[in-house]
Amino acid sequence: MLTARRGTSGARSGNPNVSCVMAHLANDEAVFEAAAAQLRQARLRGELQVREIPAPDKIAPRSLALAAGVTHGNVHPSENDGDSPYGAGRLILMHDPASAADWGGPFRLVCFAQAPLEMEIGVDPFIADVAWSWLIDALDSRGAEYSYASGTATKTLSTGFGTLESQGDAAQIEIRASWTPQGGDFGAHAEAWGELLCLLAGLPHHEGVASLGAKRAQRGTRA
Repeated sequence: MLTARRGTSGARSGNPNVSCVMAHLANDEAVFEAAAAQLRQARLRGELQVREIPAPDKIAPRSLALAAGVTHGNVHPSENDGDSPYGAGRLILMHDPASAADWGGPFRLVCFAQAPLEMEIGVDPFIADVAWSWLIDALDSRGAEYSYASGTATKTLSTGFGTLESQGDAAQIEIRASWTPQGGDFGAHAEAWGELLCLLAGLPHHEGVASLGAKRAQRGTRA
């Protein structure tokens, strides 16, 4: 004989606790969609080809991912993966109010950007520091408020041998970073990410972000 579980009929008829939970979830979804809309509408530089891609599974209850590749002349990023030999990146927005204590807020942004370097720049011992400063400068110049920023800037030098000997020497810079966006302007964070990717690819900088040459001059002056 089946016994009805206590509270089932109450839940279906509008149990206050269930109603509160449903309202809270609906509010969380609305907050995320508003932030996602700002990312989708961000004004990114014309040298970038940007598209929305599936976000990694199970990283957060709600997430959005963008992919970007640097265009150059008639060369455009692949339609399949959005990558470009001149530079490519990803930006992921995660929303999880339950992680606010660890993140410092209900949202977290994860950024990836990489681009090839000329060997003259690749051997610069300070290029990783400069690349990281580009990210911070891009965020600051756009008024993108943030906290709990962390990440790595990795410079890679390689030399081809054997059947790859014709490739010669090569250099690449890669940034992996994350931060907690504050305030309500999520588009500014996407624009800063796009600016970082263009700078890594060697494109002329926009106002407010110093070029690599300027950074070298500043170090020479301090020395």
